[in-house]
Formats: sequence, C-alpha cells, structure tokens
Amino acid sequence: MAIEGSAVEARQPRIRLGMVGGGAGAFIGAVHRIAARLDDHYELVAGALSSTPEKSVASGRELGLDPARCYGSFKEMAIREARLKNGIEAVAIVTPNHVHYEAAKEFLKRGIHVICDKPLTSTLADARKLKRLADASNALFVLTHNYTGYPMIRQARQMVRDGMIGPVRLVQMEYPQDWLTENIEQTGQKQAAWRTDPAKSGAGGSTGDIGTHAYNLGCFVSGLELEELAADLDSFVAGRQLDDNAHVMMRFAEKDGVRAKGMLWCSQVAPGHENGLKVRVYGTRGGLEWVQADPNYLWYTPLGEPKRLITRAGAGSGADAARVSRVPSGHPEGYLEGFANIYSEAARAIYAKRKGAKVDPAVLYPTVDDGLKGMVFVDACVQSSKRNGAWVKV
Repeated sequence: MAIEGSAVEARQPRIRLGMVGGGAGAFIGAVHRIAARLDDHYELVAGALSSTPEKSVASGRELGLDPARCYGSFKEMAIREARLKNGIEAVAIVTPNHVHYEAAKEFLKRGIHVICDKPLTSTLADARKLKRLADASNALFVLTHNYTGYPMIRQARQMVRDGMIGPVRLVQMEYPQDWLTENIEQTGQKQAAWRTDPAKSGAGGSTGDIGTHAYNLGCFVSGLELEELAADLDSFVAGRQLDDNAHVMMRFAEKDGVRAKGMLWCSQVAPGHENGLKVRVYGTRGGLEWVQADPNYLWYTPLGEPKRLITRAGAGSGADAARVSRVPSGHPEGYLEGFANIYSEAARAIYAKRKGAKVDPAVLYPTVDDGLKGMVFVDACVQSSKRNGAWVKV
C-alpha cells in the first residue's frame, strides 16, 4: 500500500516546494497544499501567492512562510530561489490558465520541477511552446489531472491493458455540473469570473475546465488515441462568452483491429449535478463503469455474465490500484487522496532525479504531453462547433 512505501521514501529530506497563486480565497491552492502534504513528501517553503507583494506576504504569513520568501511575482521567485543553497526544488502553479505558460517557463529554464494545474495553458500556441520547453529541460513537468490518481481508475486501466474486456469499441465520458446555471460571474464570484473570461481561461469554457478531465480519463483508461471529433458547443447563459455545455463525438485510431468510437458530454448548466464525472468503457468481451461520486467502486461486466463490483483494496483489486491505496477496504478514499497520489508519484520521480537514478516504471503521472493533447482537444472542439459540428482531425 502507498502509505508503507511513503514511509521509506520520506527518509529522504522532504522536497522543498514553492507555489505560484493559491493565496487567500483560492480554492485549488488549498487542495494542492493538502495533496502535497498528505504523504509527507513535501514542505512548502516559498510562494508568489498573489499578484502584489503585500497580498503575497499576507497569504504567506497565514501559511507560516518566511516573509522573505513570499514574492511579488513568479519571476522574482524563480530568480531568487534558483540562487539559494536551499531554494525550492519544485513549484506548484495554481493560477488561472493564462499564467501557466509564462510561470512554468521561468522555473523550467532554471531546472526547477513544475507541478501545474490543468488545463496546460490558455492557448494551443502556448501549449506547444511549453511542450518544447519541458522537453528541453532537465526538470520534470507534472500536470495535475488528479482523477488519474484514483485507485479504481488505475484498476480499470490495468484491466483494459490485461485484455479483460477485449479490444475496446466504445468510450463514454461525461462530466456535468450545475454551478454556472445562472450568470454568477456578474455577481463578482471569483471562480466564475475568471473561468468564463476567454482572456484568462482560453477558448474553451466547460470544454477546457472539465471536458479536458473527462477526455483525459477516457484516454487514460482505454489506452486509445483520438483521431478526429465533431463537437456542438453552446453558451446557454445570456452574455456568456465561453461554452457552458458541449456534446462531442469521437473517432479513435485503430487499436487491436478496432476503430473505437466515443462520446463526451460536459456541462456546467445541468441542475442536479454537482460533480458528475463518469467513464464507461466497452470492449468485445465486457464493460467497465466508474463514477467519481462513488470512487471506491468499479463495475465490471463480462459479456453474458452478471455485473461484478470490484472495491478498492478488496477482492479482485490488482497491484496498480493497491500501490496508490492507503487504508484497508471499506474505508473511503476520494478527491484529496486521488490528488495526493499525483503529488506522491511526482515525488517518487523527483527522489529518483536527486539520486540520478531511473524512475520506477510503475510511477505514473500526467505529463506535458497529456496537457498538449487536452489543448488540441479543446481547440478542435471550438473549430468543429464553429463549422456546425464538422469532423475535425486532431
């Protein structure tokens, strides 16, 4: 179980972590900090937590940081921390999307590992530039598609790879929410304001914010590569500049003699749905279904047989799930633990880098390549919808 491995790995000094963004009032910054500390691999020692030095220092004080290491900009932080004997080894970037590229660039070129929130950037052009920078850097680049850290998602992926459902034919992905059903961005709600602003969020609204999660998860479990898509995007709320609902049909590249098809629905205007992420994968010999709201369970249906329930750390659960589980079966693990698994996988890779050793092949985390695929997906959705749902190659 992961908790046993963590105890051994934590004998190394904790990874010195910095953070860009995530100051007072920021939701995702707190999530990243909890995830980083859960398995005791990281210590937050510096931050450019807000857009001004005053706000950054105030946010840093609340977190117990040394005021001298609370910076007014990410560039200042990158320059100064790279010069310190005990400067940061890794940085978490938890800002709105439009800051990701410039911030990541400053740290990558100084050899500081980057752990970046998704989507990768706000534009496809920046995503491609960031991919080149990450490939040229000796530093790691980790993208926090956190749902890939859930044990039963790892289980589903393993079962597909082991051929338990046969060659994949169909992938169904959905991610409905309801929090943007009304025009709350006009009320000053901070999260809604930047997520619906194309200058900060990018060309995709629901497609970039949550559609990329569903798409990433479908590909992660199925092992398929998208070839082309047809998308119908809507902005149902009057005055909204970005999509708040999308229906996407997909054609995947041939694998195992099958050209699989997929469908994705993402929405932020679906009343009754809080965080309805769901993935279903169907092959020639069976099917799998996972629901984020009940993450410790995976339904497996062999063709012609009754449905079987596989539980996290329970009977039928394999090694891939076990290595990212912390507690015995019957004790729920969820969002924060799944997020922490990405941080812990990154930590294992950083520990290996420290020693100049190869990373254990079992270590698995989303990379800049996954981020670029997500941005290509968003761009293709926007282009297809502008052409009345025409098929667009990716």
